[in-house]
Amino acid sequence: MIKLKELSEKQDLLAGGHRLCAGCTASIIMRQLMLASDYDMIFTSSTGCLEVATSIYPYTAWKTPFFHSAFENSAATTAGIESMFQSLKRQGKIPKDRQIKFVAIGGDGGTYDIGLQALSGALERGHDFMYVCYDNEAYMNTGIQRSSATPMGASTTTCPAGTCMPGKKQRRKDLTAIVAAHNIPYLAQASPSHYRDLMEKVRKAFSIEGPKFMNIIAPCHRGWRTKIDEGIKLARLAVETCFWPLYEIEEGKVNITYKPKEKLPLTDWLKMQGRFAHLFSPGNQHIIDTLQAQVNKDWESLLERESKK
Repeated sequence: MIKLKELSEKQDLLAGGHRLCAGCTASIIMRQLMLASDYDMIFTSSTGCLEVATSIYPYTAWKTPFFHSAFENSAATTAGIESMFQSLKRQGKIPKDRQIKFVAIGGDGGTYDIGLQALSGALERGHDFMYVCYDNEAYMNTGIQRSSATPMGASTTTCPAGTCMPGKKQRRKDLTAIVAAHNIPYLAQASPSHYRDLMEKVRKAFSIEGPKFMNIIAPCHRGWRTKIDEGIKLARLAVETCFWPLYEIEEGKVNITYKPKEKLPLTDWLKMQGRFAHLFSPGNQHIIDTLQAQVNKDWESLLERESKK
C-alpha cells in the first residue's frame, strides 16, 4: 500500500532547479517512479525534453547515476550496463546478492519511433531492466513535430491544421500492444494523475526479473496548447475517457487496474487542447466521431481481453 506520509519522508532524487517547463508532467512522473523504489537505481535517457532540461553539462538534477544516450539507443545503453553488472557478479567482483535496478527512459519520439529497434532488441534478449516511455505525443523538444504517438486530428508543426489537412491524418501507434507481442514478463500503462496506480506498478515491475515496460502519458502544455497548470487534469481526463486506459499485462494476462465509474466522452478531453481546436469547426465533426469510435472499440477490446484471463 502506497502511503503519502511514508513518501513525504523519502529523499527526492530529482533535484529542483532543472530547466523543464513549468507544469511539465515528465518531472512529476520521474519523481513518482523514484519515490516508489527502495532499490539503488541507474538511469539512462535518450535525448529529449527530460534529458536536455535535467542534465545540461556540467549540471545535473539527478541524484542517481544517470547516462545520456543518443536519441535511438537508451534501451541499448541500459542493456550494456546491465550486462556488465551481471558479468561482474559472475567474476566475483560484485557480491551475488547485490541488487541494482536499471531504468531506461525515452519520450515517444525516442521510443515509438527512433528507439524502437533498440527497445525491441533489448526486450527480445531478456535483459533485466525496465523501460519507461513518457509519452507527450509529439517531438516536443525539437519543435512539436508529429510522432507516431500523435493522435489523429492533432495539429503539430509538421502536420498543421489548415486548408490542406485537418491535422494528423493517421491513427496513433499502439506501442503498448507492440511491446506485449514480445511476451515479456510485465508491462503496463500508467498516468501521473493516478499516482498510487503508477507507483504500485513500478514496485511490481521491480520485483520481477527480466524486461519490463511502462508507457506513461505525459501531457505537455506547450505542445498540447493548454494552460500551464492543467497537466494532471488532462492526464486524468485521458484516463476517464478511456483514451489512455490503465492496465497491466503480467505473464500474458491482462488486468485493468482502473475502470471509470462513468466513461466520459472524448470531447471532454479534446476541447481543453488547442491542438484539437480546429476539430470543433464546421466540417470536422467526422474526425471527432472517428476518434470516439476508436476509443470505444479499443476499450471494449481491452475489456474482452481481460475477461479471458
